[in-house]
Amino acid sequence: MNPPNNRAFARFAWLVLAWNIAVVLWGAYVRATGAGAGCGNHWPLCNGEVLPQSPGAKTVIEFTHRAMTGVDGVLVVWLIVWAFRAFPKGSAVRLGATLSGVFLISEALIGAALVKLEHVAQNPSSARGWSLSTHLINTLTLIACLALTAWWAGGRPPVRVRGRDGALAIVTLGLVVLLGISGVIAALGDTLFPSRSFLEGWARDFDASANIFVRLRIWHPAIAAIASVWTLYYAISSATRHPDVRGLAFFASGAVLMQVLAGVTNLLLAAPIWMQMVHLLLADTLWISLVLLAAAILAAPCVLPSRR
Repeated sequence: MNPPNNRAFARFAWLVLAWNIAVVLWGAYVRATGAGAGCGNHWPLCNGEVLPQSPGAKTVIEFTHRAMTGVDGVLVVWLIVWAFRAFPKGSAVRLGATLSGVFLISEALIGAALVKLEHVAQNPSSARGWSLSTHLINTLTLIACLALTAWWAGGRPPVRVRGRDGALAIVTLGLVVLLGISGVIAALGDTLFPSRSFLEGWARDFDASANIFVRLRIWHPAIAAIASVWTLYYAISSATRHPDVRGLAFFASGAVLMQVLAGVTNLLLAAPIWMQMVHLLLADTLWISLVLLAAAILAAPCVLPSRR
């Protein structure tokens, strides 16, 4: 039975995860509103000030994101200290909390690089696509580490990557990361070159003179279709082979279907900001559900065939 202190830690770890999702969503709002340059190219100061004086709307949006990230740093440090006090040496919880701290630091450094390199606001350079893709990969890794920390704190065994289950998990999570990267590129195209309607956006996607981020948008629905079919297969087959993970598998399946619906709606509505936020929230929910589904499967004991 999980001790009361460990249960309290698990609740706190889920809270930290929820806060990070809020930070990610607000970061997307910063990008979608073009407020990434709200603090100029200053970091960690905002326009050269600790607290901006008489800030405009974009400065408030960007500064709020930085403040949320600062609170996040305090929460993750607390998470690490508590993990080392509550769990023994060699515990997976300690590892998860430590890795969460490492990737939070890299998250902040990548964010600082985006600001200093001016890969924000209306910058349409191809280099911005690479930096945002790197940022996304780091963000997904951070979210996965936080989710696993909370999961393991609940008394679940650590992960052992092995055999067919390990290969399927790696392929599935890797495909979702690729889908996320294509989504970041599509969202950037929507932000820099917004369309007034679905038909206008569709026509511009095939315009050879359009910006690279616009022409790459068409790949996101294609990758989404492939990823959706595969993740549904992964979830359903996992529920069949591992009855003890059916709840997670069904939740992941539902998240896939909801994400497909949100993606189609986002496309048809020409990507309004509020729909982009809903789409991202569902994407994070899907990612967490798949990470935990994989963890549950890979933590299951190996069943050896009986001898006759």
